[in-house]
Amino acid sequence: QVRLVESGGGSVQAGGSLALSCVATGSYYTTYCMGWFRQAPGKEREEVARIESNGNKGYGDSVKGRFTISRDSAQNTVYLRMTSLKPEDTAMYYCAARLFVAGSCSTQSDYNLWGQGAQVTVSS
Repeated sequence: QVRLVESGGGSVQAGGSLALSCVATGSYYTTYCMGWFRQAPGKEREEVARIESNGNKGYGDSVKGRFTISRDSAQNTVYLRMTSLKPEDTAMYYCAARLFVAGSCSTQSDYNLWGQGAQVTVSS
């Protein structure tokens, strides 16, 4: 069974930094794109960052210049480095991946596997 296992996150004061990692475990062939999403209480889930199999990256407007996504394809792992954190970054962060079927990830529906979530809390 293929799973996405997240780690990292936690609590930090505004202006601080945190990191998340997500590894795809189990038997499969190819991870096409991987991404990070977040959902705060009472709000819709939004894209934070994505990285395609060719290395192209995309970021949500609210995190551009502060967050960095990277991946280690050999280890089937994606990372999210978060700096200059703000209280409004507080949310549950979810890793997502597109497996088995080639293609890009333009929308949430393009992903077919999701992690369990990791909490990020930023205090003012």
